[in-house]
Amino acid sequence: MNIRLAISSLAEVETECLALILLDHGDKQKPAPRLALKDATVEKALGDLIASGEISGKAFETTLLHRPQGLRAKRLLAIGGGKAASFTHVELRKAAGTAVRFLKSKMIKSCAIAVPELSTGVEDAVRSIVEGTFVADFDPDTYRSDRKDLAMKEVTVVAPQGSDQVKLQQALDQARVIGESQNFTRELVNEPSNRLTPTMFAERARKMCESVGLKCEVMGPDKIKAMKMGAFWSVAQGSDEEPRLIVMRYEPQGAPEKPVLGLIGKGITFDTGGISIKPADGMEKMKYDMAGGAAMIGAMRAVAQLKPKIKVIGIVCATENMPSGKAQKPGDVQIAMSGKSIEIINTDAEGRLVLADGLHYARTLGCTHLIDAATLTGACVVALGHANAGVFANNEDAYQHFTRALERSGEKFWRLPVDSDYTEMIRSSIADIMNTGGRWGGASTAAAFLKEFVEDTPWIHLDIAGTAWMDENKSWIAKGPSGIAVRSLVEWVKSYENSH
Repeated sequence: MNIRLAISSLAEVETECLALILLDHGDKQKPAPRLALKDATVEKALGDLIASGEISGKAFETTLLHRPQGLRAKRLLAIGGGKAASFTHVELRKAAGTAVRFLKSKMIKSCAIAVPELSTGVEDAVRSIVEGTFVADFDPDTYRSDRKDLAMKEVTVVAPQGSDQVKLQQALDQARVIGESQNFTRELVNEPSNRLTPTMFAERARKMCESVGLKCEVMGPDKIKAMKMGAFWSVAQGSDEEPRLIVMRYEPQGAPEKPVLGLIGKGITFDTGGISIKPADGMEKMKYDMAGGAAMIGAMRAVAQLKPKIKVIGIVCATENMPSGKAQKPGDVQIAMSGKSIEIINTDAEGRLVLADGLHYARTLGCTHLIDAATLTGACVVALGHANAGVFANNEDAYQHFTRALERSGEKFWRLPVDSDYTEMIRSSIADIMNTGGRWGGASTAAAFLKEFVEDTPWIHLDIAGTAWMDENKSWIAKGPSGIAVRSLVEWVKSYENSH
């Protein structure tokens, strides 16, 4: 998709459709829709429609007007942004996405989106529109033989006259990188497991690294076993598909020696549950159990292009979790790379096993701050539903960096506890720890397990099990992979630039 910036009066914009935001300034009883920008020509074109009460400005409401009076645009699309008092860049991102998906459904291939007034400024508004546009343009119907090309070909972001073109172009270019990287992650997550084995996953990561100038190292089973990654190998041993350890390095010239940020992702390309096999119903979705690893690959893609002056290492532990005569069994004891012994209670608690070795390995490579992402527990989905992902932290400064990242990314995470009470729940009588702590507090006991492998290193854990896959279409995003965490990971990395 070609996306470009224009600084122009809206009346002069020539386009198939000009999209703009209406906000509700009224109360519960009586909506009062008004444009989210000042433009007399557009206000006149929409005046009769607003006066009629046919539009209210409620969130994601769409109203299409043909041949609007006084405008060179062929159509005018009014998108509701919801209550004016609560309208932020988060709602703007979704509103821009709503415009693109609505127009795609009408086979309209190009449009212009007017930049509304936003409390955080024009640059933030441009970023949000561009990110929302790219996210909306993705569709998951990759393998349909009757697939129609509904992709948006061109979007023009129209900023008000007098805007700083250089700064807005920079904002647009940065947002394009993040939007494309989020979609790159979604493409990976969308792939079926027969078309994205661990070997194929690693090859996709390697090609991405080549394209953006990252160093990439891919290691197979011999190296994994030689490094004594017993937790990782215990999951991989049951599959005929070889595992892959993917290491991506971003080491810009002029970056300080510390901090070194480690991004570690769970890359289970298919999860049957192993010997503790899952129910058949819904198991097809377990192709997305590598969404955490895909998020790290997407984030590294964006970091390489945005070029912050900070060292970043991305690690993805990629394997299948399969039942076979070679698979590990409940009751087995495995020795992790760190030397800790693990009693296997449930082979379906495999994500924490691969991450255990990934986190420890990141520390051996010199990472001073760690963040991991994984579709780790159903318990997190029970706790938070599909609205929020879970976040855990062992360090307040690292967590504050993450909350600042969320302010910019707009992604929804909710902090959950990971204190010593949960560690006690995973103590084993035969080994150091067990890989599950029972039914209660499952998201926190999983986090407590991971915490054992980071020790005092500042660490953030993201449990994205409930948000990595959209079960239904939204007006701004298609059903399927969401690309959750990519934007937040990028902003978390950027938050450390010049901080030490």
